[in-house]
Formats: sequence, structure tokens, C-alpha cells
Amino acid sequence: MPQHIAGPAAVISYAATPTATSVGLVVVGLLVVGLLAWIGLTLTRRKGAEVAAAEANAKLEAATAVAEAKSIGDRIRREAEDEAVALRTRAKDAEQRAEELRRQAEQQAEALRKDAELRAKEIEQRADEARRQSEDRASEIRREAEQRASVVRRDAETEAQSIRDDLREQRLEMERREHRLTEREERLDEQLRALEERQNELAAQLAELDRQRAEIRDLEDERRRILEGVANLTSEQAKAELVAALEAEAKRHAHAIVRDIERQAQDEGESKARRIITGAVQRLASEQTSESVVSVVHLPSDDMKGRIIGREGRNIRSFEQTTGVNLIIDDTPEAVLLSCFDPVRRETARLTLDSLVLDGRIHPSRIEEIYERSKGEVAELCERAAEDAMAEVGITDLHPELVRTMGLLRYRTSYGQNVLKHLVESAHLAGMMAAELGLDPKLCKRGAFLHDIGKALTHESEGSHAIVGADLARKYGENDDVVHCIEAHHNEVEVRTVEAVLTQAADAVSGGRPGARRESLEAYVQRLERLEEIAMHHDGVEKVFAMQAGREIRVMVLPDAVDDIAAQVMARDIAKQVEEELTYPGQIRVTVVRESRATEVAK
Repeated sequence: MPQHIAGPAAVISYAATPTATSVGLVVVGLLVVGLLAWIGLTLTRRKGAEVAAAEANAKLEAATAVAEAKSIGDRIRREAEDEAVALRTRAKDAEQRAEELRRQAEQQAEALRKDAELRAKEIEQRADEARRQSEDRASEIRREAEQRASVVRRDAETEAQSIRDDLREQRLEMERREHRLTEREERLDEQLRALEERQNELAAQLAELDRQRAEIRDLEDERRRILEGVANLTSEQAKAELVAALEAEAKRHAHAIVRDIERQAQDEGESKARRIITGAVQRLASEQTSESVVSVVHLPSDDMKGRIIGREGRNIRSFEQTTGVNLIIDDTPEAVLLSCFDPVRRETARLTLDSLVLDGRIHPSRIEEIYERSKGEVAELCERAAEDAMAEVGITDLHPELVRTMGLLRYRTSYGQNVLKHLVESAHLAGMMAAELGLDPKLCKRGAFLHDIGKALTHESEGSHAIVGADLARKYGENDDVVHCIEAHHNEVEVRTVEAVLTQAADAVSGGRPGARRESLEAYVQRLERLEEIAMHHDGVEKVFAMQAGREIRVMVLPDAVDDIAAQVMARDIAKQVEEELTYPGQIRVTVVRESRATEVAK
């Protein structure tokens, strides 16, 4: 039977069910009665002959059958009535449950309606609150816009006032310039009149000189005739002797004048230059050269050497192939050597080996992993070194690409001198000399600091490091004066500015100071031998001594073959030939010594 009945339709179906059942029972009873009647009729027809005989028996059986049929019909009717009563009871229960469900549905509908009304009120309150907030925000934005407009208006007024002030100052400056131009024109007019007067005086003096030259020619003719008569010489012979005498006298006189002028210029120029450069060098404190092509890596024990070599040497082969650095393992206790001419690769290999020794796991894949990480560490160290150098010099607005390129110079050397330290040192020297000369120290420092930046890119770009560095600086927006300092510091481009000259001077002082640079023994010996050969090829040279590590050469000459003027000329020629033929750091002093000795023996 169904467990849930809802609605009036279910009640109607349950009410109709007892009537249909009763009708069915009556029909069944009628059918049973008809069936029995048909059976009796059939028996009657079949036993027509025996009707009379069996009439009593048939009536008895028919009565029995009727009685049984009645009992069956009564029983069926009672069952149908009981079932109808049960169905009516269930229909009442269903109606009660339907009523209860209807009341629950009405209660739920009422609750939902009240909840919907509450939510509607809450939504209206939120909408009111959002409307008030939007109105407050709009008023706040309006006030901010008004404030900003007032600020912009005040800024515009201030800027307009400053522009008016600038225009007023420019107008005053133009008036002052016009006044100066007027005064300059007046001075030029006065100078022009003075020049005209001077020109007239010079014309008179030239006329007087022409007259005196004519008198001198007459006197020379008379003297020549007298000399020809006294010396019994022809005019050509006397002229040759006179020309030789005049030439020797002119040479001596000219050299004496040149020597006086040079001495005066040297006394003044060298005194000032010596004061400026000496002050800059004394104020600069820098370390000595200590770069090499070998790095030493200390080990915790000698057993680590076997682990570095690996089985059948696979670890050391992998290390050298990966890093490009030679790993030297000898009898040195608890130490190995890394040899490479590229300092960046050597430093990367040193960091790699230190990390491998510290980690303890040494095999080819680990070597490659540590090497890649060490490359990143070296790049960070280079960039940090460039930033430290910039901070030391006082430069903060360098392009990031130039900073990265400058960092590559941390491990570059020139004659053993660290290039990045050389740039810092040159920048300090240029700044101090610029301050002494009244120039812009910042510009001179910047030019000297960047003058060797091309050494980091020489292997990547064609051309000398000066031209490559100038192109790089020009590419990243450096000033034209700074670019000129870079490209002209080796005279590959004609020097046009004082800042470029100071860059050359700072470069020379930084590279030429004692202990700054070193050179190979073979090149050093060859330079000393060539110095002595250049000096010995001159006539009248007796001995030659190269002194002070090749920075000074002393030439001993024969006093009978070389006089004082010839000694001075010889010193100049030797210095010029050394400049043209040799390459050397710093300067080389040439000293020609002429000594006359008079010796007598007392008996």
C-alpha cells in the first residue's frame, strides 16, 4: 500500500474503491449461480431419461449447491465489507495527513514569505548604504579634484613666475652683453688705431733697416776686397770659409737660444706639472702589483687529491674540460694549483674547486653543476666590484650595461696591474689634477674611469680597446667629452680637449709609478739590450749603462770627440729614437756624460 497520500484526488480514489469491490463480488456470485444453473440444466438434459428417477437426488444436490453458493457468497460479501471498512479508515487517515501536510506547506510558505520580506528590507538597506557611500566617495573625489586643480594652478602660477623671472634675467644678461660688446668694439677701435700707428712706425723702421742693409753690403764688399788682398784668397774660398764660420756660429747661437728657451719652459712647465702630479701621487695610496697566472687552492688533507683525480683520472679530466683551466697536482702538501691566463676562468675554477672540496661529492655531473653556479657567483662578484668602484670614484649614473662591462675588468690585468683598480686610480689622479687646474673634476674623473673599458670587449669587437670603448660609451649615451677622452688616450685620435690630456696624464702616472706594473723577464732584458744598442750606435760614445730597471740610460762620451752642444744634441736624438722604436711603461731618462780630466805626474 502507498505510504504517502497527498491531495484530494487520492482521497477520491480511496472512497470509490469499496463500491467497485462490492459490485465485483456480486458479479462473481451471479456468475457462480449461473454456472451452477447451467450445470444443472446440462445434467437435466443429459439425464432426461433419469430425471424422474433421480429428481429427488437432483433436488437434494441442487439444494446443497445453492446452500454452498449462498455460504460462499455470504463469506465473500463479509470479506468485501471488512475490506471496505479498512479502506474507509485509511482514507480518513490519508485525509488527516493531507490536511497536516497542507498546514505545514502553508506554514513554510509563510516563513519563506517573511524571510523574503526580511531579505528585501536588508537589500534595500544595503542599497541605501551603497548609495550613501557612492555619494560620499563622489564628494571626496570632487574635493580631491578641486584640491589638485588648486595645486596645479599654484604650480602653474609659480612656474609662470619663474619663467618671467628667467626672462627678466635673460633680458638683463642681454643688456649686459650688449654693453660689453659696445665696450669691446671701442677697445677694438683703439687697438686698430694703435696698430695703424705701429704699422707706420714699422714701415719707417723697415726703411731704416733697408738703408742699414745697403750700408752693410757696401761694408761687406769693402771687407771682402781687403781680405782678398791680405789673405791672397779668392772670393769663393773666402765665402766658403766665412759660410762655415757663420754656420758654426749660428748653430751655437741657435742652440744656445733654444737651450735657454727650453730651460725656461721646462723650469716653468715642469715645475707646475711636477707640483700637480706630485701632489696627486702623494695623495693617492694604492697597492703594489700582485697578479699572477696561478691560483693556489688549499685542501683539508692530501687524501682529497686522490678524490679530485678520480678513478682513472676522470674527475680531473672533466674538471679541466668543463672549466678550461689546468689543474696541477704535485707534491705540495695540502694544496693544488690552477693555471690559466684568463683570470675570469681561473677565478671561476677556483670557486668551483673550493665548493667541490667543501661538499665532498666529486664526480663529472657534480663538477658541471658547481661550475654553472660558480659562473653566476663570479658574475655577481664582477657586478658588485663595478658598483664598489663607482661608489669609490663617486659616479652613480652609469648605464647598467656599462656597469656590467666594467665588472668584467675585475679580473683583467695589464702588465700585472689590475685594470679596474687602474681605472679607479686614474680617476682619482685626474680628479685631483683637474681640481688643481680649475677644471671640472667630475668630467675628468668620468673620462679617466671609463678610458680602458674597451679592454673588456677587445676579444668580441674588432679594433683597439680605445676605439671599441669609445663606441660602447657613445652607444649608451655618454657625453661627447667623455667619449673623446676614451678614444684619444692613446693618441689614436687627435687630442682636442684638456680633459683628454689629463686622462692621458693620469693613465701614464698610474701605469708608470713604481710597483704598478711588471713585465716578463725576457721582454725586460730585450728592452735593456735595445737601449744600449741605440746609444752605442752614435759617434763618440765610449760606454753605455742602463740603470734603475731600464728607466734611465747613461751614455759616457769621449770629451775630445763630443763637445757640450753635441752632447745635448746626442741626448735629444737618443730619446727620440727610443720613443719611436721601443714600447715601455712610464718614462726613460737619457743622460749624456762628458767628462774632461787633466792628469800630470810629479817627479
